[in-house]
Amino acid sequence: MTKILNFGSLNLDYVYQVEHFVRPGETITSLARNVNCGGKGLNQSIALSKAGANVYHAGKIGSDGKMLEDFLDSQNVNTDFVFTGEGASGHAVIEVDSSGQNSIILYPGTNSQIDSAMIDKVLEGFSEGDYLVLQNEINNIPEIMEKAHRKGMFIVINPSPITHELLSYPLHYVSLLIVNEIEGEMLSGEKTPSGMLAALRKKYDANILLTLGASGAMYSGGGKVIKYGIHKAPVVDTTAAGDTMLGFFTGLLSQGYKPADALSIATKASSITVSGKGAAASIPTLAAALECPYEYVEFSGGEGNKDDKDDKKDENFKEGSSKKGKSRKGGK
Repeated sequence: MTKILNFGSLNLDYVYQVEHFVRPGETITSLARNVNCGGKGLNQSIALSKAGANVYHAGKIGSDGKMLEDFLDSQNVNTDFVFTGEGASGHAVIEVDSSGQNSIILYPGTNSQIDSAMIDKVLEGFSEGDYLVLQNEINNIPEIMEKAHRKGMFIVINPSPITHELLSYPLHYVSLLIVNEIEGEMLSGEKTPSGMLAALRKKYDANILLTLGASGAMYSGGGKVIKYGIHKAPVVDTTAAGDTMLGFFTGLLSQGYKPADALSIATKASSITVSGKGAAASIPTLAAALECPYEYVEFSGGEGNKDDKDDKKDENFKEGSSKKGKSRKGGK
C-alpha cells in the first residue's frame, strides 16, 4: 500500500472561554479552559488516516507534547518520525468570547526546529511513488521538497498560511496543489475560480484542487475540470473543513480512487466535519462519509460545465505520478 508522509505541524491548543476579549492593561478570569490537539499537520494526518490511508506523521514536539503523539497513535497514524525537540511544543492561546468569536496567539515552538539531519532520517523510510503532504506551519520546507523530489515522491502542498517566503519555494515540484479561494487568488493573481484554476495549472504544471466554501470545489487534472457542489450541513465549527477535504481527497487518491469519486467523498466528509464541535475530533470515518445524511447542492461557482477541457493537457502527467525526471522550467 502506498505510504503517505505528512511532514507537518503539531500544536497544543489552549482554549479559554471568556465573556469578552482581554483589553490592554486588563486582567480577567476565564470561565473555562480546555487543552486540545491541533495544528494543520495533525488535523490532516487524522483525516488521511480516517480515509483509510497508510499515513506517517513527521514532526517535532516538546517535553509537553506527549498527548499529541498519543492522540496520533490512537487514530492509527504512525508516529515513528515524531521526535522531541528543545523547549515547548507549538501551541496556540485561543480566547473564545460569549458570541463565539475567537482571538488567537500562535507560538511555533518545536515546529520551527526541523533540521537537515531530521529530514534525511525521515526520508530514508520513503521511496519513489510515496506521497509527501506539506502545509506551511513548519520550517525548512524547501529542503524537504528538494529532497523528496529527488526521490520521486508525489508532492502535495496546502500553502497555508500564505507568506512571502512561500512564494520562493520550489512549487514547480508539486504534483497536487490544494488551495482555497483566498490562497488561489494570491498565487494566481486571478479573481474568478475558473481563472485561478487555469492560471495555477499553467504556472505550476500540477493538478489543482480549488475549494470554494459554500460554492463547492473544482479539480483540474488529466486534461479536464471536475466540479462538485456541497452537502448542506448545519454549520457548527468550520476549523477542520479544509484539512478534512485535503486528507480524504489525497488519501483516497493514494488508494487508487478516481479524482471525481475522491472529490465526492471528501466533500461529504467535510460537511460532516463542519457539523460537529472541535477540529480533529469532528473528522468522520470513511464509512460515515459514505453514508453522509446531508442533501447535495449543485456547484455554484466558476463557469462552464462539469467536464470542461482544461487550458493545458499533459498526457505524460498522470494522476498520482510524481515529477521526477521530467523537464520543468526552473526544476530538474
